Amino acid sequence: MAGEKATKGLWFRRVGWLFAIWAGSILALGVVALMFRLLMNLAGMKG
Repeated sequence: MAGEKATKGLWFRRVGWLFAIWAGSILALGVVALMFRLLMNLAGMKG
């Protein structure tokens, strides 16, 4: 019983980390895209 609970908690922790890393990568990609857009606007390339 105790081992079953620990395994379930570990599974939730792993999925939580997976989601956190995924969300962080999406956020970082958005920041990079906004920076490229800003640089392109500053260079005179308006879209």
